[in-house]
Amino acid sequence: MWGKPNAKVSKIETLIGNTIVIRGDLIFSGGLHIDGKIIGNVIAEDGSNSMLVLSDHGSIEGGVRVPYVVLNGGVIGDVYATERVELSAKAQVNGNVFYNLLEMALGSQVNGNLVHCKNEKKLLEFQRDHNAAKPGEEAASEVGSRGNS
Repeated sequence: MWGKPNAKVSKIETLIGNTIVIRGDLIFSGGLHIDGKIIGNVIAEDGSNSMLVLSDHGSIEGGVRVPYVVLNGGVIGDVYATERVELSAKAQVNGNVFYNLLEMALGSQVNGNLVHCKNEKKLLEFQRDHNAAKPGEEAASEVGSRGNS
């Protein structure tokens, strides 16, 4: 995919329609296409080549931790991608984007930091360990750090 014929990216297996709202964390493997709204974190299973596609109708209020990410909707939270992030023209991220490879189209917005991490897998492991130990503290620090954005 993305100009690489030998890339092993999961095909889309799951669709969340535009009338669906999910409250809570969503953990998946394979391919996930979101047209609806997720209020919670979207996390790929460890060791998977999972892919998330967020359409221009979709939104996520929470963190995203997926190897391959294609965004064309809104994310309020940090995005961690071990492999690739594609920000399409209508993508809006209110949070930081941690990436290995980044493609950003004209019109996409990131209201936060773009952080290149070549060894993102270790960062994701650290983030998961940290979140498991102190889930309430992270949520409070995220709200406090965003202020009136």
